Amino acid sequence: MKALVLSVTAGQGHNATAKALCAYLQSIGCEAEMLDTLDYVSHHLGETVSKGYLFVASNAKLAYKGGYRLAEKRKKSKTDVSPTRATGQILSRKLLRFINSYKPDVIICTHIFAGIIIDVLKEKSEINAKTIGILTDFAFHPYWEEGANLDYVVTPNEQILAQARKKGFSDHQVLPLGIPIHPKFSSGIPQAEARAELGLDIDKRTVLLMGGSMGYGHMESTLETLDSVPHDFQIITVCGNNTAAKAKIDSMTTKKRILNLGFVNNVELLMDASDCIISKPGGLTTSEALAKRLPMIIVNPIPGQEDRNTEFLTNNGAAMAVTSTSPLDEVMFQLFENPRRVEVMRQAIDLIAKPNSTRDICEFAKDLCE
Repeated sequence: MKALVLSVTAGQGHNATAKALCAYLQSIGCEAEMLDTLDYVSHHLGETVSKGYLFVASNAKLAYKGGYRLAEKRKKSKTDVSPTRATGQILSRKLLRFINSYKPDVIICTHIFAGIIIDVLKEKSEINAKTIGILTDFAFHPYWEEGANLDYVVTPNEQILAQARKKGFSDHQVLPLGIPIHPKFSSGIPQAEARAELGLDIDKRTVLLMGGSMGYGHMESTLETLDSVPHDFQIITVCGNNTAAKAKIDSMTTKKRILNLGFVNNVELLMDASDCIISKPGGLTTSEALAKRLPMIIVNPIPGQEDRNTEFLTNNGAAMAVTSTSPLDEVMFQLFENPRRVEVMRQAIDLIAKPNSTRDICEFAKDLCE
C-alpha cells in the first residue's frame, strides 16, 4: 500500500501528526510519504500561512478569535463557492500532478486546507485513491464542511458525531479513532521509576509545566504562582526553544524543587513522572496527556480551536481551566486539596482517551486499501 500524508504548517501539531502516521505506516510495511501541501504548491503561500498563524496566535489573539467566530457563524448555501474552496481549486492542479506521479492508494489529510484541495479533486473524480481527513482538535474547524466529499473523517472521540452531522458528514464517514500521536505515548513506566530516572523525589507529587516547542506563555510568572501554592509538590518546567525563559527560571530562587528543562525529546517520560500537566490545550499535547491518563490544567488557550478543546475537556471532567476569575493558585489548591480528585479525573480521562489512535488509523487505512 502507498500512502500520501498531506499536512500544512500552521503550528507544529499537524506536521507531528503526519509524521506519526508516516512512521507507523512504514513500520507495518507500507510506503508512505509526507508532503507539506501549501509549501509544495506555493512556497510563498506556505510561508505566509505558517508565519501568519504564529503571529496572530501570539500577537493578535482578539483578531484571530473574532475571525474564527465569524467563520463558525457564517451561513453557506450549497451553491456558494467559498474563498477557501476557490483557492483550493486553483491550487489543486499542481498537487494533482504530484498525486498522478506518486500514485497513492490512500491520501490522508491532517489539515483542513489540504482536505479542501483533495475534496475538490474528489468532487471532480480526478483521483481514485481513498481519502481520509483527520481532525487535530476536539472540534470541527469551521471549514471542515468543505471536506464532506472525502471518504472518511477521523474524529478525536465519538462525542463529536453531532458536530460531524452538522458539517454534512454521514455517520458511516465518521471514524472516532482519535488524534494520531507517537506510539511511545501509548505505554509507559511506573511513576516512581520515571521520577527516579529524572533524579526527582519518588514520593513527592509532581507537576509538569509545559510551554510547547516555543515556550509559549508566561513561564516565569506561572512558576512563581505555583511556588506560592501551600501544598507540597515538585515541578518540571519545559521551556522548549525559549532560551530566555529557561535562563530566567534557572536564576530564580524558589521554595519548591524545580527541574528546569529546555527542548526535550522525552516528554512521555516527564508525563509518566507527573500527577498533572499545566499547558495550553493544543490538540496533540492534549491527546498525549490523555493517553498518559494525566489530568490537565489549561492555561493560555489560543482563541478558536483551543477554546473548543478547553470546553470539551472540562465538560468531560478531564481538565480544569485557569481564567481571569479562577486563577492558577486556586485551581491547584482545588486539585490537590482533595486526595481523590486526581484519580477521579483519571477515571474521566479513561472514558475519552484514544491511546492507540495512530495504530488504529493506520490499520484501518491499510485494510481499506487491501
